[in-house]
Amino acid sequence: MNFLSLQLLFGGAQPPADAQIPSGGFGQGLMSFLPFVLIIAIFYFLIIRPQNKKQKETQKMLEALKKGDKVVTIGGVYGTIQNVKEKTVVIKVDDDVKIEFLRSAISSVLDPAKQVEEKPEDKQDKAIENKEKTE
Repeated sequence: MNFLSLQLLFGGAQPPADAQIPSGGFGQGLMSFLPFVLIIAIFYFLIIRPQNKKQKETQKMLEALKKGDKVVTIGGVYGTIQNVKEKTVVIKVDDDVKIEFLRSAISSVLDPAKQVEEKPEDKQDKAIENKEKTE
């Protein structure tokens, strides 16, 4: 360290006007922007990228809708697709009830292999309830 730096460090006299103090240069400016670059990179990998990936998967699912698929809407309505149109789908909810929804209102397609079948005791309970109603 030179004498001028020591004087400035310990609060000595002011340097003369013609004295040149070395600056950090380009590297100093780059290091000040590094935290901002890191924050942007973290936001990209933790928020933006996964959101774009999920949006693409949802778009693929909506394009692949076909007659006979069991679906759930964003409102929680379960049904089976009866007709697929350009922007809408007709979903059969009950024997005589069909509702038309926008494609974008479909939340998910239920996979038949993953659907939980009713347990035998549930079927027995329903049979007992039906019998009681008829009596």
